[in-house]
Amino acid sequence: MVKQWAPDTWRAKPIKQAPDYPEAAAVASVEAVLRNYPPLVFAGEARRLKGLLGKVAEGRAFLLQGGDCAESFAEFHPNNIRDTFRVLLQMAVVLTFGAACPVVKVGRLAGQFAKPRSSDAETQNGVTLPAYRGDIINGAEFTPEARRPDPQRMLQAFGQSAATLNLLRAFAQGGYADLHRVHSWNQGFVANSPQGEHYREIADRLSETLDFMAACGLNSETTPAIRETEFFTSHEALLLPYEEALTRVDSTSGDWYDVAAHMLWVGDRTRTADGAHVEFLRGIKNPLGMKCGPSLDPDELIRFIDILNPENEAGRLTLIVRMGGDKVTAKLPPLIRAVQREGRKVVWCCDPMHGNTIVSGNGYKTRPFDRILAEVKGFFAVHEAEGTYAGGVHFEMTGQDVTECTGGAQAITEQSLADRYHTHCDPRLNASQALELAFLIADALKKKRMASLAQAEPAWRVGAAE
Repeated sequence: MVKQWAPDTWRAKPIKQAPDYPEAAAVASVEAVLRNYPPLVFAGEARRLKGLLGKVAEGRAFLLQGGDCAESFAEFHPNNIRDTFRVLLQMAVVLTFGAACPVVKVGRLAGQFAKPRSSDAETQNGVTLPAYRGDIINGAEFTPEARRPDPQRMLQAFGQSAATLNLLRAFAQGGYADLHRVHSWNQGFVANSPQGEHYREIADRLSETLDFMAACGLNSETTPAIRETEFFTSHEALLLPYEEALTRVDSTSGDWYDVAAHMLWVGDRTRTADGAHVEFLRGIKNPLGMKCGPSLDPDELIRFIDILNPENEAGRLTLIVRMGGDKVTAKLPPLIRAVQREGRKVVWCCDPMHGNTIVSGNGYKTRPFDRILAEVKGFFAVHEAEGTYAGGVHFEMTGQDVTECTGGAQAITEQSLADRYHTHCDPRLNASQALELAFLIADALKKKRMASLAQAEPAWRVGAAE
């Protein structure tokens, strides 16, 4: 029998990656304030996303999920939000051309402030302080004052999330995402690259298509889908006091929704069947994600699916695979076979970032582009071999011209990492690398689509002959 759930039942469970707040009363005070704040997203929007992800699970759409590794207070600026949004638009256009199916766009934005850490403490020059856990918890500066967890930061995170969502909604619905602007999304430092030229070719083809449609009476005024786009937000449900305070009953359905984001996920470090994070997520009706690392075995996976998606709803659960480029071809097939054998409905999504992090020779945490690409290729190859659908990709990326991941067409070297290494946490793909990867994925999707058409072609010819 399933135990009764409430937004606070997680508090009776063992918890990992939780900050050690000095004063419980101060945390409770902030939670009380947040409970009276308006929702950041609406239950109907979360249901809409679940429906779209259901199409992904059925192989009729593709998921593009991307954004910052960890949003920061210091880099909060409308230009940064715009640049990340438009790179995601570019990637979506490229993937749509390759897959010839709708692309569901989900950002790691407007709430991705907390980060799990491999250690509770950090030592520099003989001084040990609490680890930096994201701006919603403490500061990145290596001082006792900054590293002290401060619950007031939750209020600042909420305010920044609200402002970010407001701008994203304006971009998505106010004309910036109009497909007629497809050329203007190309940024200066990307435009002069090989992938920038490739993108212009697609943009030119799209412009010709739009001109033809306009001649037929279909334009931005008559067809909202040309002028607007649907864009959703997501983040890791890591700081549970914040998530609980923003969990509300939907007046139309009577179900509980976490109104901090449309989609929430549980990470590899907090994925414990009897733990606090899984307990919290099992009771909300938002679409959920679950990171699947190399330590996950098939029986354990099925147990988690039964907990998080007991009704086996298509679109409810996205499995975000993050094995590493050297492990994905060995570790992923048993998981896919278990899910297929048990008849579970899930979205399979590839996170090629988290399993491919290394420390460079000059001390910078980085992710080699060739390892990222190897995991993506391995992910698609495994699904091709198993006869299942590779439904999406999940990137840590930014629209800024950073040098944090080595390699790619820009040939970023270990020595050049220091040029523009801006991340507060994990290394991100820059806009050029993200777009390059989108083209590579689009080519794979197109080849698969053309192969499927070729297999069906004899039947068409027979029908024509008859």
